[in-house]
Amino acid sequence: MKRQIKSTTNLQNKKRMLVFLVCFFLVTVALIIRLGVVQIIDGEEYKKQAMENWSRDITINAKRGTIYDAKGKKLAVSINSSSVTCFPADVKKAVKTEESTESEEGGGLLTSILKKMNKSFSSVKSSAADSIPKNTKTPEETAKILAEILEMDYDDVLNKITANSKYVVLKKWITDDQVQKIREAQLSGINIIEDNKRVYPYGNFAPYILGFTNIDQDGLYGVEATYNDYLTGIPGRTVVNTDGHGRELPFGYNEYYEPKDGLGVVLTMDEVIQHYAESAAQKVLKDYNAKRATIIVMDPNNGDMLAMTSKPDYDPNSPKQPIDEVIQQEWSSMPDDELQKAWFDMWRNPAVNDIYEPGSTFKLLTTAIALEENKATLNSTYYCDGYVRQIPGENIKCWRYYSPHGQQTLSEAIQNSCNDALAQIGLDIGKDLFYKYLRSFGLEEPSGIMLNGEARGLVKEPANMKDVDVVTQAFGQGVALTPIQLVTAVSAISNGGNLFEPRVVKQLIDEDGNVVKDFEPALRRKVISEETSKIMLSIMKDSAEAGTKQAYRPGYRIGGKSGTAQKVIDGRYVDGKFISSFIGTAPVDNPRVVAIVLVDEPDISIGYYGSTVAGPVAADLLENIMKYYDVEPVYTEEELGKVQAQTVEVPDLLGLSIAEATNKLIKAGLESNITIEVEADKIVKAQFPKAGEKVIKNSMVTLILN
Repeated sequence: MKRQIKSTTNLQNKKRMLVFLVCFFLVTVALIIRLGVVQIIDGEEYKKQAMENWSRDITINAKRGTIYDAKGKKLAVSINSSSVTCFPADVKKAVKTEESTESEEGGGLLTSILKKMNKSFSSVKSSAADSIPKNTKTPEETAKILAEILEMDYDDVLNKITANSKYVVLKKWITDDQVQKIREAQLSGINIIEDNKRVYPYGNFAPYILGFTNIDQDGLYGVEATYNDYLTGIPGRTVVNTDGHGRELPFGYNEYYEPKDGLGVVLTMDEVIQHYAESAAQKVLKDYNAKRATIIVMDPNNGDMLAMTSKPDYDPNSPKQPIDEVIQQEWSSMPDDELQKAWFDMWRNPAVNDIYEPGSTFKLLTTAIALEENKATLNSTYYCDGYVRQIPGENIKCWRYYSPHGQQTLSEAIQNSCNDALAQIGLDIGKDLFYKYLRSFGLEEPSGIMLNGEARGLVKEPANMKDVDVVTQAFGQGVALTPIQLVTAVSAISNGGNLFEPRVVKQLIDEDGNVVKDFEPALRRKVISEETSKIMLSIMKDSAEAGTKQAYRPGYRIGGKSGTAQKVIDGRYVDGKFISSFIGTAPVDNPRVVAIVLVDEPDISIGYYGSTVAGPVAADLLENIMKYYDVEPVYTEEELGKVQAQTVEVPDLLGLSIAEATNKLIKAGLESNITIEVEADKIVKAQFPKAGEKVIKNSMVTLILN
């Protein structure tokens, strides 16, 4: 009986052992399968997660390409700077790690075992890890430290470092002192990265050409926007090992992928000519208490934009802050929606984005069309009795209806800016032919200039035109265009009839100065013949010298036409508000520049006629450019006698301070003009014209500091 019980017991034990072995085998197989899944099937995913836990991948911004003027002067540069970034998860993780460590110190069997295991491994701990100080500050403590160092609002900092984001930028472009303090604080999850800051060394110089970038270094306006893809470059990366608190391990894995800098952009703009234009615009704005002054200078032979300015403007280093302190105060109390509109109004480029009625400057196009189609010749005559009588029932007058021009030739009609004569010329051309040529001059299409937001001109189609529309259009009313469209059209009239696309950028270069890409001048079409162009230049010269006498400068052969247009606001002409303008070319025997000056809403109590407001400004500008180009003046005997009586010698100003040089020029009967606004103690490095040259009294001398 005992043997039977023992046998039964052994059998039961064997069964239990068999069940255990089967279970053990199954568990082992399951573990092997699971291990295979983890290592082979899901291995890459777990490896990726592990890498994310103990490494940090930080983007390094590429340095944005430099923008140069035509002669290599740097107008927009990127400088090395530092920014503060944060991994919010690491800020929170540091505290959790500390809390879990403190809970383990409470006691218990498991805690005791873990402590013993920790001691057994203490001899093989990494010295590098021991050297990393513990930092277990709460997010609130971290935010308080950062807010004080970075001079930021505490709540803003706290919200950022506890955000539900993988990576945030706390503040860009901090000082070296702030960098040092943050490093000394050794805050979990907080990093200092290399960064670049966009800087415009000359402040509010050519902002409507250059534009500006946002905080992420993306171009928003001007060349910065239209050539953004070339300027941006390719970002780099840095991958580092971190400890449980998100701090970089001194001897951990560290991989650096160098960013590729953006390409440099070489403009067609000449810094000296741009300065002439900006000085002229600022002066006429102040002298006539105007709303705005806009100037464009173009090379008619290839469409190169030599200068473009509009005053008042803004500083692209601080594009949301107006330069005028009074306006700053007004904006400080503006609602957000009004403030945003005010920004856009300040950033828009009137030379490209705004259309206007050109007034009498448009008569140059009308005359060129008539000459090209043999609807007029230099021998044509026109009679002005003060009224346009060709359109019955319409009360259209010549601007000098109180003292009519009488009988006049074509050239005299342009000198007199006679509406009566131009009305007849317009009717002789006819609406179909007129429309065809205005389209050919590019008035119904963008000019092609590579600046954002370009507007199109407004020209009525023949089907919608009456005779009265033809008449008013002929002398510059009832048609609207942008300043850049008028400049390109008059450039075609000046250069033999070729309509070019305005060119703002001529080259892309790498960091070593090698040319990567050339942007060649783009000829759009032939508009008029060379013969017509020569006749027009002669007419423009007579208009400037005999008509707009204020645009006459002895020896420099300036040609052009003034205009005085009543402003149109909300579809209606507004009394007392005008746009005074002048467009001219020089020298007329071999045109090298075309310039337009527009003065928006000059104070009518001071003056508003284009001939007296804009004409002298344009003539001074063209004369300065001719001197800069070393164009020799050609005088008649009468002019030569007058000029010699007014000639003075340019003194030597090299090595003098700006204040000393300015005083010396005043004593010599000359005016000073520097390429940038600087302190009075800055030293003159170069001057133009050079010392010893003979110039007319009251001429402008440019002082260059670099």
